[in-house]
Amino acid sequence: MKITRIDCHVLLVPEFHTEACSSAQDNLVVEIHTDEGIVGIGETDVNPWIARACIKAIGTHIMGLGLEEMLIGEDPLQPEAIWQKLYSGSKMNGRRGALICALGAIDMALWDIKGKALGLPIYQLLGGAVQQSITPYASLLPVGDTLEEYRDSLKAKLLQAREYGFKAAKLEICINGPYTHNALQEDDDHIAGIVAECRAAVGDAMTLMVDVAYAWDDARTALRVIKQLEPFDLFFLETPINIDDLDGYAFIADHSPIRIAAGEWQNTHWEFIDLARRGRLDVLQPDIGRVGGFTEARKVAQLAADHGRLIVPHCWKTGIGIAASAHLGFATACCPYIEYLPAHLSESVLRDELVADELLMVDGEIPPPQKPGLGIELNRDALARYSVD
Repeated sequence: MKITRIDCHVLLVPEFHTEACSSAQDNLVVEIHTDEGIVGIGETDVNPWIARACIKAIGTHIMGLGLEEMLIGEDPLQPEAIWQKLYSGSKMNGRRGALICALGAIDMALWDIKGKALGLPIYQLLGGAVQQSITPYASLLPVGDTLEEYRDSLKAKLLQAREYGFKAAKLEICINGPYTHNALQEDDDHIAGIVAECRAAVGDAMTLMVDVAYAWDDARTALRVIKQLEPFDLFFLETPINIDDLDGYAFIADHSPIRIAAGEWQNTHWEFIDLARRGRLDVLQPDIGRVGGFTEARKVAQLAADHGRLIVPHCWKTGIGIAASAHLGFATACCPYIEYLPAHLSESVLRDELVADELLMVDGEIPPPQKPGLGIELNRDALARYSVD
């Protein structure tokens, strides 16, 4: 089998907002075609125009080749060999950042092809299911221009998630820091108040996590707020400080009463080595599209197992990425949850419409997929409707 072409679909919701915190407003979907008619699907969570350029750019020397030109003609049943070829051939331009994200979408599509060709779901290719089901947590991003609107929106979405059957949810509480709407720059003390109201709304049976989106400039400030959250039995607190402040993360890890999670932006397993060893993170959050695909994500999973850490894959895109996260989770014993952006609680039409046959939650769990590859199908009408140049 040979790869014959790669299609890159840049997608954008009609009324996107540059001040929004949601990257589900756009997408890069890749389709890799083969001479035997099998097509693989992948996506990545990065600026889609930049990722497309990384794929389509022409190389001028052997240290800076384009991804597409290296990909055409290769055997798609050898995704790990292809990954190494593309990584090595693009090192002068890549190694980290958008190019690795583009490579992640390609790698995801290659594993999809391999699963379809062999008639196996991807988790079987990764070593088989070591869990009988995967627990998705509802990732909840509230809306509102005031603290009260924001809090009420979050509580309403949390109650809807519980009604829908979710056993766990993550509260996006972005009311201060660099990724907060200017109208919502509030005092740190309000975070504990919001968490308290959310915990009271759903009781003790539901697992809760909190994401503060890199809210604080230093570890000591972060730790003061984290200690205020201890009474609310959080499973983890995500990205309290700048992701590059590894010593700061180590300080928080040494003193925090709550697990600390990070890794949504990391590229390749090399950056996760830094997070696990120097940053001493409790929970590693590889995004399969961003980290470099399944080929790198499985290395991160092994790293977590070797260091006694947990894997909770990040995913803020569509049913494509959710399926990828589930397959990794089934093959990873130390993966208690995967991130799941509920279509009915998202403002993104891409999340709602792009995948026609996505993996479904049953009684708060995702059962092992039986279809080959990722096990999902694209909605061609939505793909055409939201494609842009």
